[in-house]
Amino acid sequence: MHITQLNRECLLHLFSFLDKNSRKNLAKTCHKLLEVFQDPLLWSLLNFHSPVELKKDNFLLGPALKHLSICWYSERVKVCNIEDWMKNSFQKDFCKRHENTVSDFLLDVCNRCPNLLSLTLSGCGHVTDDCILQLLKNCPNLKSLKLENCVRITDHTLEAVTRHGASLRTLHVDFCRNVTQAGLERVREKCPSVMLRAERSANMIPDSKPERKLMLEKASRKLVQL
Repeated sequence: MHITQLNRECLLHLFSFLDKNSRKNLAKTCHKLLEVFQDPLLWSLLNFHSPVELKKDNFLLGPALKHLSICWYSERVKVCNIEDWMKNSFQKDFCKRHENTVSDFLLDVCNRCPNLLSLTLSGCGHVTDDCILQLLKNCPNLKSLKLENCVRITDHTLEAVTRHGASLRTLHVDFCRNVTQAGLERVREKCPSVMLRAERSANMIPDSKPERKLMLEKASRKLVQL
């Protein structure tokens, strides 16, 4: 039996085991498999592990998307995982080239994926409060928002949660060093049903205090001299 002789349900099941590139390559072989690739039911879950993946055409965004994860780490390039003053030139160049990639992608999600239920962002250092605000407004069913090491996230995101996160049940802001204890307490007060986690966030040195960063730079230079 040839694969194209299988019914639509079986083909969707088979496609579900493939990664995005494999799905795209298989869809190029015939019109019937292209239709399966384009079926919204196939794209309820998306995981990305590199900024480059967001720019490819091997996936579909649409109302069927329920769960989205954008997480990346690298032993060579720890994208926004350490203080800016510690980054070498290669790391700075990498971050600059991908500065708006995630934010632009998430704004596209806002416009095309209103039924999103969960969003996980890790190491996405250029995502802003405004981007999360738009997501909360445009995805009213969002139940889980997990942010890790998103250094531009501040109390404005926490305020947006209290105003627009009516469906939210889980909020993580781990290693988001620019949120404060006051902001976290406000979420606990206004949204008692939300399971809030903020591991190593409000107690970390925030980017919003340049004098503290200057002190760290001086300390770092002294250590190098020693």
